[in-house]
Amino acid sequence: MADKTEIRTDGAPAPAWVFSQGVRKGPLLQVSGQGPQDPVSGEYLHAGDVKAQTRRTLENVKAILTAGGASVEDVVMFRVYLVKREDFPAMNEAYGEFIKENCPSGILPCRTTVFVELPHEVMLVEIDALAYV
Repeated sequence: MADKTEIRTDGAPAPAWVFSQGVRKGPLLQVSGQGPQDPVSGEYLHAGDVKAQTRRTLENVKAILTAGGASVEDVVMFRVYLVKREDFPAMNEAYGEFIKENCPSGILPCRTTVFVELPHEVMLVEIDALAYV
């Protein structure tokens, strides 16, 4: 049975509750849902700007992937949680730019997007990832 390892990095915000930033077990690396927080201060950034929040959120996910020995290219699935349906086009634009920059193979990861309420009222987006390393 493969060992289960907690992934932790200062390149992403510290977990606010009782969970890990990421967990690797064998070739699988799961990144917990990230939001638009500054990795150092933990402050929520870009209030009201879902495009900027999406970019910051994806950079936080990427930092945890890197700490776990993976890259965005290794992601098989992203899950995106949005507060407002009307934010979908701006989120999708920022997401597309990020994926284009970070997946040189051109093989796009799978993605699911759902509309929800999020734990902090400034958050317009939260994203998690599953990678195969």
